[in-house]
Amino acid sequence: MRSKFDKELNEIKNLVVEMGELSKEMLNNSIVALKNQDVKQAKKIYIQKDELMKMDENIEHRCLQAISMYQPMAKDMRILGASLKIITYQTRIGRYGKDIAKMVEELSDKPHIAKLVSIPHMNEIVYEMITDALNAYKSDKSVDIKSFADRDDDVDALRESIFREVLSYMMEDNKKIKRGMYYVMIARYLERCADHACKIAEKVNYMITGKRIEIK
Repeated sequence: MRSKFDKELNEIKNLVVEMGELSKEMLNNSIVALKNQDVKQAKKIYIQKDELMKMDENIEHRCLQAISMYQPMAKDMRILGASLKIITYQTRIGRYGKDIAKMVEELSDKPHIAKLVSIPHMNEIVYEMITDALNAYKSDKSVDIKSFADRDDDVDALRESIFREVLSYMMEDNKKIKRGMYYVMIARYLERCADHACKIAEKVNYMITGKRIEIK
């Protein structure tokens, strides 16, 4: 019985990591498509939403089935509980990627303002945060809480900086208002994805240590 449970738990974890990689790449590729004004690539991204949702449903089903069949205790239960929360955050990250991808066509007809301001740099930080959280989950290692908190602060500061910079461009030229508003929205989406990365890290830390620590 234990060997069957261990196999199922390992398969669930692998699926969670696979889903996390998909959601992370959806987000990152949406920014790449935005930067390159590549409508074709963007359309591929928001089609992936259906795949993401199927993975979410499959993992949730297997987690609940494992709980009912094997009645896990202690850390095993924390792994399953954390996995159920983590796939929710991953779904939201992927959806933000899809939402950004849908904006690409709207922003593909004119040159970017100031090379997309700091959005690509903001995305790099968020991408690394998601990667670090997934790697910790995969390897059963606790996360560096301070590192996540510091990077989350950096992302927050970049969002505010982008808003101020874009606002100045819109005030100078009202033809840039629509494009600028999209930039502000995208920066907000990236900030939320950084928050989700922090939530994943919190759940991984709880899964490993049994202690709940909030990243502020």
